[in-house]
Amino acid sequence: MAAHTKAGSGLVKIRPATAKFETWLFGLIKPVKKDLDLKHRNMRESAFLFLRATFYRWAQLWPQVSADLASAPKALAVGDLHVENFGTWRDAEGRLAWGINDFDEVWWLSYLNDLVRLASSANLAIRESRLALGREEAAEAILEGYAKAIEAGGRPFVLAEGHPALHEMAIYRLKDPLPFWEKLGALPKADKVPAGAVKALRRMLPDPHLPLRISHRVAGEGSLGRQRFVAVTEYQGGRIAREAKAAAPSACFWAQGEKGSSAVLYQEILDRSIRCADPYVKLKGRWILRRLAPDCARIELSALPAQRDEIRLLRAMGWETANVHLGSLKAGAIRRDLAPRPAKWLFRAAARMTEAIGEDWEAWRAKR
Repeated sequence: MAAHTKAGSGLVKIRPATAKFETWLFGLIKPVKKDLDLKHRNMRESAFLFLRATFYRWAQLWPQVSADLASAPKALAVGDLHVENFGTWRDAEGRLAWGINDFDEVWWLSYLNDLVRLASSANLAIRESRLALGREEAAEAILEGYAKAIEAGGRPFVLAEGHPALHEMAIYRLKDPLPFWEKLGALPKADKVPAGAVKALRRMLPDPHLPLRISHRVAGEGSLGRQRFVAVTEYQGGRIAREAKAAAPSACFWAQGEKGSSAVLYQEILDRSIRCADPYVKLKGRWILRRLAPDCARIELSALPAQRDEIRLLRAMGWETANVHLGSLKAGAIRRDLAPRPAKWLFRAAARMTEAIGEDWEAWRAKR
């Protein structure tokens, strides 16, 4: 507690910080007020959802609470990494791939940021019975997977080719695709869709002249409040869907006083990372595009089978984090920085950040 109180003493409290961030963000992109209100309600429900919804606060806290780690070598980092930011997609060969699902908050950060945030999210998931292993076990599994990937030079996850356990966990939710399409079909038609979003969506279709039904989609936590549209159409005997989500600079740019470039780095991290690329995930102008399908989606912990190997899952998450970092930071630089770190450093660092998040969550839940 003392470490956080001292480290965070110069920061504005969580409510005014949120108001300032949202004023900045929605000065750049159009807000969806109803979704933003939902986000604020979700932030009260659990510390895990609060973490997912408030990367802007993490970007403020990280340099202070983890000052000893924030100066480590920089990589093009995910930023908003957590245990539910993983999913599946089909690569250009039709293979089912698994890995990090969302890169909205990419920024040049200490490579340790992603490891600590991933472990912190595991701590909160464990606290809320979303995961069943211990916090120290979780940190060790993440770090073990990461270190092994660095030594191996990274390798993408092609499911069913050397990853049968992960494949089984990932496809558990795919037994019946009908609910997926029913859910998309039930979304109300959007009244006003920006011309740029329509153009971007059509560019990602096999035939740009297909008749589209475009709806507003509510999804995620951190991106709630941004415009997000999904286009559904029939193509060669079945339904297909594409999503366009409003892009914005990383919250790190705001947290650092808008210093440096405000460029959206989404496409850059995709292009650099060691992964089987999803050919439908692209940054087009001010929109992030992706294909939606039952096998192309983020995986929530609740969608995994009750009987699962959580150690293996977290090791895979650590490995995939290395796959991303190796696109912008050499393995040798990571090894030289990682090797001398004391035992349990990740467990301790995640505990500090988890405590800081918990304090903010309690303050958010308190009556105004």
